[in-house]
Amino acid sequence: MCAQLPSRQSQICILIFCLLFFISCGKSNKHDVQTQSNVLTEDSQIKYQFKMVEWTELMPEEDLDAILNPPSYITDVEDGSIEDQIESQLQNKKKRFKDDRYQRALTSTKVIPEMNNKPIRIAGYVVPLAFNEAQRVTHFFLVPYYGACIHVPPPPPNQIIYVEAKQGFKLVDLYDAFWVSGWLQTSLIENDTATAAYRMQMQSIQLYSE
Repeated sequence: MCAQLPSRQSQICILIFCLLFFISCGKSNKHDVQTQSNVLTEDSQIKYQFKMVEWTELMPEEDLDAILNPPSYITDVEDGSIEDQIESQLQNKKKRFKDDRYQRALTSTKVIPEMNNKPIRIAGYVVPLAFNEAQRVTHFFLVPYYGACIHVPPPPPNQIIYVEAKQGFKLVDLYDAFWVSGWLQTSLIENDTATAAYRMQMQSIQLYSE
């Protein structure tokens, strides 16, 4: 059974927090992860100059400002209130304010053009989309916080990366965070799970550490 969805206000707090700080560790990583065969060595990482980036660097300034400064109809809703609990009222509010800059930022596909074809290294959580015959993940969404697209609504598209891992890797636990390196592209990918404004050809993956 799926966990109860957090309130809209709680979801916004999660998103804002994760835009500012990547969760340091979902849990201690006591097991090894199998990666694709062409994992880069430390020297190769330097050679290819995979630049470490934060999720906020993938979001245009106007979208980030809108997310970090939500309108009063979001911030004034108290957790557990009648207004918070009645879905119809929330839906009415969403329709009423769907054209404001905050709502646009929540579904924004705007990207940073300079990020196209850039070799980057970024930390995130895996949302598996496809597996090979060996049950290794070959396609996945990389997201900035645990549970996105699964237990809670997806982040804005410009906070989701669609990743292709040709040889795949073994995913042991959805709670695990990873460092993922590869070549980023500004390419829109849509499916039933979510929409991603970025795409990556993965070169290496490793369990997250500070």
